[in-house]
Amino acid sequence: MRWSMLLLDDCECVKAMMDQRSVVMFFVMFLLLFEPTFEQQLERLSSRTELAALFELRSSLGLRRRDWPRKVDPCLVWNGVRCQNGSVVGINISGFRRTRLGSQNPRFAADALVNLTHLASFNASRFLLPGSIPDWLGQQLPTLQALDLRSCSISGVIPFSLGNLTNLTSLYLSDNGLTGTIPSSLGQLSVLSVLDLSRNSLTGNIPTSFGLLKNLSSLDISSNYLTGSIPPGLGTLSKLQYLNVSNNSLASSIPAQLGDLDSLVDLDLSMNSLSGSVPSELRGLRSLQKFVIGNNFLSGNLSVNLFPTVSQLQIIVLRQNGFTGPPPDVLWSMPQLRLLDISRNNFTGPLPNSRSNVNTSTVELNISQNMFYGGLTPVLGRFRLVDLSGNYFEGRVPEYVHSNASSLDSNCLQNVPNQRTLVDCSSFYAARGLSFDNFGRPNATQPPPPETSGDSNRKIIVLSAVLGGFGLIVLLVLLALLALCFCKKRTPNQRGVGVGPVPAGSSLPPPGASINFTNLGESFTYQQLLAATGDFSDANLIKNGHSGDLFRGILEGGIPVVIKRIDLQSVKTEAYLLELDFFTKVSHARLVPLLGHCMERENEKFLVYKYMPNGDLSSSLYRKTNTEDDLQSLDWITRLKIAIGAAEGLSYLHHECTLPFVHRDVQASSILLDDKFEVRLGSLSEVCAQEGDAHQSRITRLLRLPQSSEQGSSGSLTATCPYDVYCFGKVLLELVTGKMGISASSDAQVKEILEQTLPYISIYDKELVTKIVDPSLIIDEDLLEEVWAMAIVARSCLNPKPTRRPLMRYILKALENPLKVVREENSGSARLRTTSSRGSWNAALFGSWRQSSSDVAAIPVPPNTKAEGTSSLKQSGTTGSQGSGQIGGGEHSSSQRRQSRDIFPEPSDTQDVETQVQD
Repeated sequence: MRWSMLLLDDCECVKAMMDQRSVVMFFVMFLLLFEPTFEQQLERLSSRTELAALFELRSSLGLRRRDWPRKVDPCLVWNGVRCQNGSVVGINISGFRRTRLGSQNPRFAADALVNLTHLASFNASRFLLPGSIPDWLGQQLPTLQALDLRSCSISGVIPFSLGNLTNLTSLYLSDNGLTGTIPSSLGQLSVLSVLDLSRNSLTGNIPTSFGLLKNLSSLDISSNYLTGSIPPGLGTLSKLQYLNVSNNSLASSIPAQLGDLDSLVDLDLSMNSLSGSVPSELRGLRSLQKFVIGNNFLSGNLSVNLFPTVSQLQIIVLRQNGFTGPPPDVLWSMPQLRLLDISRNNFTGPLPNSRSNVNTSTVELNISQNMFYGGLTPVLGRFRLVDLSGNYFEGRVPEYVHSNASSLDSNCLQNVPNQRTLVDCSSFYAARGLSFDNFGRPNATQPPPPETSGDSNRKIIVLSAVLGGFGLIVLLVLLALLALCFCKKRTPNQRGVGVGPVPAGSSLPPPGASINFTNLGESFTYQQLLAATGDFSDANLIKNGHSGDLFRGILEGGIPVVIKRIDLQSVKTEAYLLELDFFTKVSHARLVPLLGHCMERENEKFLVYKYMPNGDLSSSLYRKTNTEDDLQSLDWITRLKIAIGAAEGLSYLHHECTLPFVHRDVQASSILLDDKFEVRLGSLSEVCAQEGDAHQSRITRLLRLPQSSEQGSSGSLTATCPYDVYCFGKVLLELVTGKMGISASSDAQVKEILEQTLPYISIYDKELVTKIVDPSLIIDEDLLEEVWAMAIVARSCLNPKPTRRPLMRYILKALENPLKVVREENSGSARLRTTSSRGSWNAALFGSWRQSSSDVAAIPVPPNTKAEGTSSLKQSGTTGSQGSGQIGGGEHSSSQRRQSRDIFPEPSDTQDVETQVQD
């Protein structure tokens, strides 16, 4: 019809000559002429057997009517169903949501697929399919060419029968909970092009049969527990472009046969236990753009011929190995280079004394923690960002290095702070028969302080005097107030209010009391832990925590664990005793399990925890995919699941323990995720019991200090339940916006983030939140309401007044019923809640929202309060949507604001809101 109208528009003379009957005849002839084309576009399902199979699949998987509606042809209307010649050839339910009934008992129930005899592709990525992959999948779907089951919460082993799918060209099973070994039968998939088994818990060796996959272009088996060596047969896969075996426990050496992979573009062998030297045969990788072999035990000199013909290398990561000697000169002048990281090795020698003519303004260089020496040369001018710390460079710092250096610490440079000692620098140069410039001062015995101008010195002196005088006045006032308050009668706070700090030592075990280690898991020997972590090698180091260093390890029997090594010379003894005492008092599914301990060493103690395959929220919110710059983000269902799980853990600590416990370190990095993205709260070394302290509360009120998280990340003022609520609000904001690091940011950074974000969170306007929602989220109308609800909960948690933040049990209730939150709070009903209704959890959560509008409404409203491109998301029939984006009333009349401070609008329909949600 559209094309016929265009034809008529272009032929004005014809239109003028044709009467109404002629126009009708013209349309009829046009439709008859193009009838085959329309039939091809509107493919219909002709098999009743396949139709019945689709409806059975719809029922067993719990798919919603809006995706797969009844009484229509699936080939024409159903989302993700593709047909050809009257049969179903493709099904894509990626990211679909289940019905409420289906979500109550999700399982891998797709038996009806066997009746789709022409099925070529099945994509269920990000659709929950708890359970194991059925054996029939590899036996009764011979036509299958593409199988995508990424992020489906699948467990169990990979069926051996998948090797029968000889037409398979792509197999994605990543980001699940698969265990056991990789079946050798996968080597029978002769036409397979892509194989992704990453981010599981697979064990055993890489099958040698993978050398038979001659059509393979991408192989990703990273982030598992694979052992043994890299099969040399992988070097025969001439079409291989992407090879990632990182983050396993592979040993032995790098096979020289890998140098035969002429088509290889991306090679990642990092975070294993590879040893030996880098074979010079790798110079044959002529197409290589990314070369990552960091965090291994490789050693020796790098061959000067290793990279001679590789002009397109963009990323080179050799960090944390044992390489010695000078690095090849070609590393400094590669034309396409973007990142060169050779840190934490034993490289030595001076830098090349030449400047590259290559324009590399985006290149980053990290050569820290090596033994480079001599002066800083012009070659550093080609790099945008450099880290030179932990070497032995001497002399003055040229101007072109000042502008791009991220760190110059721990060198022998002149007029730079935080340098090595004179003895250290002199002995290093003397051992190599070289002269040292003595920091430019022949008679100096220590590095001179950095040069400062006379004006700067005077400013520092004046500023110190002013601050010192002010500090003395504050100290005198505090002492006077303390003396006054200790004369008053102490009155404990109510449990759960959390407005006072924890007295020093209140959470420690009583003096003389011993901890019952029988309730703290297994007692490991130091030798067991050494074997599990490879002598606590840097390759197994996860991070340096404030209460100890965390290492990944594998116990006898292949059990993965995380081991915290606590150095009592640098960490207070009370820290680990508090944690052990905490584990003797509490036990909950939302706390990271403590598997055991080792106390046999005097200056070192060890705690052994269950390993969480998906790490923590800060590392799991976005994950890198096969493409270097491509990130895969967690879907909304998983994010909401994580928020609820964390709230359950904190609610248990705040409300279900005999004394309320305060976590004090709630952030994305302390929210650990198991193989099914179930939450386990970690970072428990800061947990303490909340007890009332009326004196401190009184002092705080007198000094007008806000009792909130702005006081710091540790200390007595943070030992309150409202502080946990505030930090949890920052985590929720991360989940909504996708902006990583909010929960770990400083107070100044958080203030800036909140000023940019909170104006777009309004209980009156859903469309505003679309301006701050993570753009990677794929959400429909119902999901947007859930995102909106979480944003509202987050803002309530971030109230600057601790006493007006909701209790954690109400936050949990709100997250479990997000649609009820926004549909009650944003109803267009003219009725208002009575006073008695204010006792509900909803009123408890939001009752202070409007009361505290004066606190949070100071943030300016964005000038454009209408989200662009979201007209389809408008909410009808809501009086609140007429207001501004500002919390606390917006454009409502003053009388309306006065009423809204105490009562909320009630839903216009008394029917339960959740029953209105379509399946």
